[in-house]
Amino acid sequence: MPYVNIKITNEDVTPEKKAQLISGVTQLLVDILNKNPATTVVTIDEVDTDNWGIGGEVVTEIRKKNAK
Repeated sequence: MPYVNIKITNEDVTPEKKAQLISGVTQLLVDILNKNPATTVVTIDEVDTDNWGIGGEVVTEIRKKNAK
């Protein structure tokens, strides 16, 4: 039983996009590893940009700088 955990920032993630991620990852496991989709688990964790860092900086601050 494969288990995939996707972590993304919580920016502009619609229920439709989440459904596409779950469907797409499941199909990828079916296509590449011949896994049973009925026993494939995909979870999505949305992380606030204040709790996500890249290169030693908080993503919220990176986004503010890039918006200028």
